[in-house]
Amino acid sequence: MRKVRIIGRGRAGESLGNALGSAGWEVLGYLGRDHDLSTASLGVDVLVIATPDDRVASVAESVRPTPTTLVLHLSGALGLDVLEGHPRRAAMHPLVSLPSADLGTGRLRGAWFAVVGDAEVDSLVDSLGGRSFAVDESARPLYHAAAVISSNHLVALLGQAERVADLAGVPLEVMLDLARDTIDNVRRLGPAAALTGPAARGDEATIARHLEALPPDERAVYEALVNEAKRLAES
Repeated sequence: MRKVRIIGRGRAGESLGNALGSAGWEVLGYLGRDHDLSTASLGVDVLVIATPDDRVASVAESVRPTPTTLVLHLSGALGLDVLEGHPRRAAMHPLVSLPSADLGTGRLRGAWFAVVGDAEVDSLVDSLGGRSFAVDESARPLYHAAAVISSNHLVALLGQAERVADLAGVPLEVMLDLARDTIDNVRRLGPAAALTGPAARGDEATIARHLEALPPDERAVYEALVNEAKRLAES
C-alpha cells in the first residue's frame, strides 16, 4: 500500500486525504503549525503540502529533503520553485470547487488536475480516477486566473443575480436554472455562439432601461459585463 502524509488540514488537504484513503492509499496523518515538519517526508511515498499559497515555500523549506519521496503542493498559481531543495517535486491543482471536506472528497473523484513536475504525480491522479493536463510553470498564474474567473467570479456574479432578482420578487432558483442552461450552451457551442441578450443584438435601449432600474451600487458590474459581452459579440 502506498503511503502519503499531508501538511495542512484545511478543506483541500482533508478532501484529498479522504479521497486517497478511499482509493487505497495509507494516509499517515495530517501535520499543522504545531508539529515538527523536519521529518515529514520520511516513511512516505508522497508528501502533500496543502497550505495556503503564501506558506508553501516556508513549509517546504522546513522539511528535510528525502531522495525517494515526492513532495508536491496543491496550488494552481505556484510553480516548482517554491519546493526548491527537494529532489522530487510536483504540483497538482484540483480544478474543482471544495466548499467543505465532505463535498470535496466526492468531487475529487474523476476531477481534472493541473499538473507539472515529477511524472509520479500522474499516479495520484489515476488513483482518484481523475484526468490531468499539463500547465507549464510560467503559465500557472494565467491558468489559475482563468480558474478563479470560472468559479469564484461566477459565484460573485450569481450573488449579484440573487440581489437583483430579489428586488423583482423572483427566487434565485429560477436564475440558477437559466445559468445551468447557459453553461450547457457554452459547452456545446463555445462562448461566442452561446451569447444572447441585448448586448449581443445591439439593443442599447434595453441596456439603458436596465441601468436606470438597477440600484446605483449594482450598475458598475452590469456595465463592465455589458462591455465584455459586446467584445465577445464583436469577436
